[in-house]
Amino acid sequence: MKKKIAGSLVCAMLYAAPGFGAEPDAATAAGTPLSSEWQFSATPYFWAAGLSGKVSHRRQFVIDVDADFDKLFDNLDFGAMLIAEARKGRYSIFGDLIYTKIGSQGDTPLGLLATSADVKTSTFAGLIGAGYSVLENSPHQLDVVAGLRVWSVDTDITLKGAHLNGRTRSEGATWVDGLVGVRGNYVLSPKFYLTGWGLVGAGGAEADWDVGLGLGYNISKNVSAAIGYRALGVDYSSGGFKFDAVLQGPMAGVTIRF
Repeated sequence: MKKKIAGSLVCAMLYAAPGFGAEPDAATAAGTPLSSEWQFSATPYFWAAGLSGKVSHRRQFVIDVDADFDKLFDNLDFGAMLIAEARKGRYSIFGDLIYTKIGSQGDTPLGLLATSADVKTSTFAGLIGAGYSVLENSPHQLDVVAGLRVWSVDTDITLKGAHLNGRTRSEGATWVDGLVGVRGNYVLSPKFYLTGWGLVGAGGAEADWDVGLGLGYNISKNVSAAIGYRALGVDYSSGGFKFDAVLQGPMAGVTIRF
C-alpha cells in the first residue's frame, strides 16, 4: 500500500520566482521614463511550499507525496535561494539559483518487505531568462520573458524493517526546460505595488509551469520587500525516475538595488 512520505522531496519547491526580482523603485512608481543606464538588484527570499505528487525510483518505489508547507521545518536540512536582475531601458536579464537538502521519514509501498524508509534529497535548481518591457513611460511594468530552467534532483531511499532493512537505493536526474511568459508590477502608490508572473514550458519535462502574485513595499529608494503566494508544477520522467509534483505556498523576499 502506498503511503505518504511527508516532505521527502520538498527540495524542488524553492524555484524561479522571477516577479520578486522586479520590484519598482520610487522613481519608477512616479512614472519616470525607463533608465538608459544598467540597474542591478539582488533578492534573497524564502518560499515555504507544500508539495504533492508522485515520485519513483526505476519503477521500484512509487511514492505518493503530500506535505503541507507548515511541516517544512521538520524536514528541511538546508536551503539557500537568491534572485538577481540586471535591467537597462526595456531590456532585462534575470536569474534564480537554489540549493536545498531535505531529510524525511515515511512508510513504503513494499508491504512486508520493508516497514518504513529514510529519504534524503538534494536539489540544485537554476533559471536564466531575459525580458522585454511592452510599456514605456508608465509607472507600471509588464515584461514578456523567455528563459531556461535547469533541474538537478538526487534522492537516496534507505529501507527500514523486515527483509530489506538497511538497503539503500539512489536515483537522480538533471534536465533543462524552456519557458516563456510574462511578469510585471502594478503600482498602487509610491510605497505599495502588486507583483506577479506566469511562466509555462517544457523540454526535459513534459510540462513545467510557474505562477505567483505578491504585494510589495518600498522601504527606501534602494530597498523593498514583498510577500506573496506561488505555485509551481513539473512533470518529469525518464528511465524509471519520475518527479510529477505541484508545489505551492507563501513566500517572502527583500530586494536590494544598486
